[in-house]
Formats: sequence, C-alpha cells, structure tokens
Amino acid sequence: MNNQTKGVQGSGAGNIDVKDYIYKVLAYWKLFLVTIIIGLIVAKFMNGYMKKVFSLNTTISVKEENNPLFSTGTNIAFNWGGSSDELETVKVILNSRSHNEIVVKRLNFYINYLQEGRFRIEDKYGYTPFIVKLNTTKPQLYNKLITIEITREDTFKLSYDYNELGSNSVINYDLNTITNLPSNDLSFSKDYKVGETIDTPFLNFKIKQVSPFKVGEKYFIRFANFDGTVGANKGISVSSITNAASMLRLSMQGGNKKRLVDYLNATVKVLDSVKKIQKIEYAVKTQAYIDTLFIAEEQKLRSLEQGLGNYRESNNIFDLSSQGSEIFGETIALEKEKIELQSYADYLKNLKSYIRTNNSYNRDNLVPATLQIQDPKVAELINNLVVKSSARESLRGLVKDNHPQIKNLSREIEIIKNNLQENILSLQRVNNSRLQKLNKSLSLYNSKKKKLPKKEQGLISFQRDYELSEANYSYLKQKRYEAGTAIAANVSDVKIIDTAKDLGQGPNYPLPSFNYLVAIMLGAILPLFYIIIKELLDNKVHTAEEIQNNYAIPVLGVVGKNTGKNNLAVFERPKSSVAESFRALRSNIQFLFKNASSDDSKTLILTSSVSGEGKTMVSINMATVFALSGKKTVLLGLDLRKPKIYDDFDLPNDIGIVNYLIKQKTLKEVITPTKIPNLDLILSGPIPPNPSELLLGNSAEEMIKQLKKDYDYVIIDTPPVGLVSDALELFKYADAVVYVVRQNYTEKGMMRMIDDKYKNKEVTNISYVLNDFSVKSKYGYGYGYGYGYGYGKYGYGYHENEESETFFSKLFGFLKPKK
Repeated sequence: MNNQTKGVQGSGAGNIDVKDYIYKVLAYWKLFLVTIIIGLIVAKFMNGYMKKVFSLNTTISVKEENNPLFSTGTNIAFNWGGSSDELETVKVILNSRSHNEIVVKRLNFYINYLQEGRFRIEDKYGYTPFIVKLNTTKPQLYNKLITIEITREDTFKLSYDYNELGSNSVINYDLNTITNLPSNDLSFSKDYKVGETIDTPFLNFKIKQVSPFKVGEKYFIRFANFDGTVGANKGISVSSITNAASMLRLSMQGGNKKRLVDYLNATVKVLDSVKKIQKIEYAVKTQAYIDTLFIAEEQKLRSLEQGLGNYRESNNIFDLSSQGSEIFGETIALEKEKIELQSYADYLKNLKSYIRTNNSYNRDNLVPATLQIQDPKVAELINNLVVKSSARESLRGLVKDNHPQIKNLSREIEIIKNNLQENILSLQRVNNSRLQKLNKSLSLYNSKKKKLPKKEQGLISFQRDYELSEANYSYLKQKRYEAGTAIAANVSDVKIIDTAKDLGQGPNYPLPSFNYLVAIMLGAILPLFYIIIKELLDNKVHTAEEIQNNYAIPVLGVVGKNTGKNNLAVFERPKSSVAESFRALRSNIQFLFKNASSDDSKTLILTSSVSGEGKTMVSINMATVFALSGKKTVLLGLDLRKPKIYDDFDLPNDIGIVNYLIKQKTLKEVITPTKIPNLDLILSGPIPPNPSELLLGNSAEEMIKQLKKDYDYVIIDTPPVGLVSDALELFKYADAVVYVVRQNYTEKGMMRMIDDKYKNKEVTNISYVLNDFSVKSKYGYGYGYGYGYGYGKYGYGYHENEESETFFSKLFGFLKPKK
C-alpha cells in the first residue's frame, strides 16, 4: 500500500490506539502521584477537622401489661384510654416538647461543659473531672463562657468577662426567664475550693469533684437557653422494628457519645414513669374520690350508731317483733337496691353531662366510677372516645386543626358521642323503670310499717338508716381496697430491651476510610479528566506515528531537541544525538533524490507551515552534514521576509540574494564562505518590498542553475508555506522537499494543505521531518530507531553526554555539598 492510500485511510478512519493512550496516561504518573498525595492530605485534615457525629440507639417494647394478681373482676376500670395505637402515641410523646423538657431538667442539659480543642471548642459533657450543682431558684450568667482553671487538687480559679456595655443577661431556670443585671466591672476572677458555694449576683452553684483534678487543665461552662436546649434535643428518631409489632428503636445523633447515652436512657426512664402514672391515674382519682365518700360515710355511721343506742335506751325497746323483723328485712333489701340504682342513675347523668359539655376526653377529666358499667357497649364506646380524643390532642401539637387527619378524628369522635348518648339514654330509661317499680314496693311495705306500734316504727327507722349506712360503708371500703390494689398492681407498659451504651462505635461522619478512598479516587479521576480534556482540546503534533497515521506524506525522520546556544548543532557538537539525527536524515534523504543521477547536483528545499517550527535550524544543519561529508554545499536564505540565518553565523545581513536579484551585485559577490569546510552561504540581504516578484523573476532561476553547476548540494531555506506562497513557487527547482514539523508546536490542521497537494500530485518528492523531538515526551517512547534519532541505552559512548536533568538529579545536585 503506498503512502498516499495509507494517509487517506488513516485520516478517514480516525482509529484510536488504546495502547498509545495508555502510555499517554501513564506518562502523567507524577501528576497522579501529586494529586493522590494532596487528596490524602486533604482527607486526613478533613477527618481531623470535621466535627465527628456519632449515632447511638436503644430498643424498647411498648405493650399493655397487667399484673396477673390483679383480677379481671376488680371493678375499678383504671385503664380507660389504653390505646390500641399505643406505638404511635409513644412516638408522639417522645418527640413532644413537654416530654423533652422533663428530660432536659432531669439531666441539667442546659449546662454546657466545654474545652478548647484543636479546631474548635469541644463538648466535654461526661468527660470533665467535675459537675455543676446548680441552684435553679437563683439567676445564672446567661450564654457566657465561664472559665474553670484547675489550680490545685481541690481548688480552681473561676473567671469570666462582663459585657462592656455594663448590662449582663441572667437566666432563672425555675422560672425560665431571662433578665438583665448591671455590672461595674469588666471581668471577674476568684479562687474557690471544691464544694464551696459560688454565690454572686450572676452565679449560684457548687462544683462537685467526680475524678482527680489535673493542675493546669482549663475548662469552660456555659448556661444555655432552656427552650433552645429542649429544641436541640427533640430530634430523637423513633422507628418501628420490622417483624416486631410492639418494639421501637430510639436513635440519636451527636458529637458526644456520653451525652447521647444519658439522654436516650433518661428519655426512656421518663417515658416509663409517665406511662405508669398515666396508667393508674384513673385509679388514683377514683381512690381520692372514694376516700372523700368513705370519710363522710364513716362519720355518718358513727352518728347513726350513737342515735340508735340512745333511742333504744330512752324508749326501752331493744328488739323488733316478728312482724316488725319481717317488714324490716324486706324494706332494708329494697332500700339497698334503691341506693344502687340511684347511684347508677346519678353516674349516668354525670357521664351524659360530661360527654355533652366537653370537647376533649382524657384521663385528667374522666368521671370517677365507683360502679362497674353494666353495659359493655357503653364501656367500649367510652374507651374508643378516649382513644380518639387522645390521638387528636397528640396530633394538635404537630399540625393545625384543618389537617385531614384531625378532621377525620373529629368526625369519628362526633359519631361516637352520638352513639354513646343514645346508649346512655337507653340505660337511663331502664334504670328509671326499675326505680319506679322499687318505689312501689317500698310504699307497700311503708304502709305495713305504719300499722306497727310507734316505738317499733321508730326503731325500724333507726335500724334501717344504720344498716344502709353500714352497707354503704362496707361497699366504699371494698372499692377503696380495689383502687389501692389497682395502684399497687401497676405494671409498666414500657420494657427496655437494650439500653443505650458506648461500645466504642466509630463516628457516622466523617468516615476516615471512606474519605481516604474518595481522596484516592478523586486523585486518580481528576487528573484523568484533565488528560482527557487536554487531549480533546489538543491539536498539536506530538509523534511521528500521528503523522504517519493521519497524513499521506511520509516521514523522513526526526530531529531531537537542540539544547545548544545556536543552530550550529552538527558543527559545534558533532557527537550529540542531534548531530547523529541529521546524519541519519542525510542517509534517508537519498531516497528522495531518486530522479537525480548520483553525479548531478541536488537541490533540497526546506519549508514549514509557520514560523518557529525550526525550518532554519534544520536547513543549517542539513547543509552542514552534506558539507562535512566532503560535498561542496551552498545554503541559500530565500526567506526574504524574515531572514534568520545570518545571526547563527555571526554575519551582517547587508548584502545577499536581494542585491543579486536587483542587479546590484554579482553572484560571486553575494556568496560568503563560512567556517564550516565546504559550506558557502548566501544570505537574504535587505528585506525588499516585493519579495514574491523577485523570487519569480528570471534572475532567481538563473542563480539556481548556476549554483547547481558550481555545488554538489544546494540547500534552500524558504518562507513557511502556511503564510506565503513563495515556497510553493520555488518547489519547481527542488529535487527533494523537506517539510519541517515541530513536536508540540505545529497544529495538525496546518499540514492539511500541503498534504492535499501531495495527494493530488501537485507536489512530489516531499517528506516530513519531526523537529524538536523529545524522548521524554508524553506522546511516545524511543521513536526514531528507523528514522535516525538516538539509540536508547545502546548509544552510550557514541554520543556526547547531553544535560538532561531529572527530578532526582536536581534533588541530588541540590543536596550535594558545594565545593
């Protein structure tokens, strides 16, 4: 396949050499190393700087429990309001303000224990060798850092600063009020002993030592806002445990594990005590009500007993007749039944009034019951009413009354109320009917009693009152016992499965290992993105392979980076790798002179796309290698617009080709011999106003013909073809054309024009030379064995040691002592 065809295919296919890209990425290993190290340093700093957040939890069971010794037949219905939706109620309670206020007060969480840390003031709750015993009835300096500095094993220095304006805020935690007190001083400092009362207008507390003091340690305490502390600790996460219907997991996050442990355990204890109180609250209220009736009935019984005795003595009647005993027995049984029915009627009346007049129904305002509710449907409706009402009141603390759930609950409560009132009305009718029948029976026995003697009637009345009072007294005594049993037999519905405990758990945030992993990933990904973006935006030529794969014009060879002071690399440093690359080019270029006989003079034109690609440097050194090989060579500077050759030979540019072309000088007068054997030089001369016209004239053609007669090689340095067309006009004189491309400088699109002309056969015998090539480039390794650049490690001893500073050579050079 010829070069033209290969160039077309390579250009069109746009193939990606994966191996080449891998080498390109690996060439940036220093960048990867630096970014990964920087990432690890940043991760280490962030792991230390970011505030650690821990998460602890406790597990509880919430299930209605009753003491098995407390029989179901007991008539005190103390557990009204026992919610079937107990778990949801507990969730609301745990996040309620009132519950968390109790916990904060119990733990004194509004006292902040602090210490200066590496990056911030750290929370040292539970880690200080002392605790503050606060007098909550007196004011404390509000939201000010108070320094506690340990001076001896049992003494400390307390100090703080006042506000410069003279007004300082103080807080009273019992009243939860903040006021201002004036001060004339700017600061306060005083030594105290452990246990000594600190009593000032701004502070009232004691320091209790809990562990040995370390002299010199400094701590801070601060009295925070009570409501703010409650709000900050309200966010306990409460979640149900899957496959455990009655279990809840309470979790909390924060930077101090001891604070989390204490708060979680305390909140469960408060919940347990509150649930116990709520569970027996109805029984306690009933017991108090019974005690009031019991005392009154006891006094009444004593009074009746004394009255009965006095009546018997004064009337000298101690026993009833047989007829009187019969009437008394029947009457007393009816009277007891009447009292029970009357009590039940009063209860139904009070219950109906309570339901009609109240909007919320809970344990605080339930009507105390000393009688067992006879209708189970009424008991169920009352229980449902309290449940729904409690749920609605709990939701009102979280949402507004127009919330759909509250509306639904209100609708259900109204339905229950209507059903309950209808059932109560039905019970009242039945109870009133029984009372009417009972009153008729009593009237019959009262008429029989009137037929007895007066004294016996009086004795029956006294004995009836006494018997009824005694029966009521015994009844109240039984109910009082039942209420006490209900209270004593109370079993908590809250069971602690797992307490919160510090087991050495690591922080949830930050995660050191995760941060280090992210740092390594970013340290690898960011440079990779940089490389990809750089590659996408890069349109420079980097390797000879790129030229071969994308252009039809063949590559003649590569020239290394010239590190000399001027462009005379072959002459001044003949053993350098750059000089060797030009010798290789001298050999390879013979293939371009295939149309010229070996004895004929050969003309070589050198051009490039733009200025700065090293065209002049390559021209000088190509002429030098031909001259040093014994060939008579002349170097022409035909870049009339921007001449440069004269500077490398330390010659003036006053006389040159321009003078010859305008007939001012003869050809011999413009030829200048050089210090390089067999090499003559014709400079460009003064910059003309019409360089193109001069080069297209007959004089230029005659000059080149004459030079070909006089010299073996004519080397012509022309202007860049990408800027002016002068070089293209000169191609007709060339036996071979070298198109100079500079690594990491020449843009890929610049070569398209000359490559198209080659494909169209407008230009022949042309080759690319890759200039300024560096083996250390990120775009290839060791290229040039076939093109004359270097021999890798096998070239040792054949080339001069060129300076090539590496990182380690620089480092060792820096560390090496100066002589």
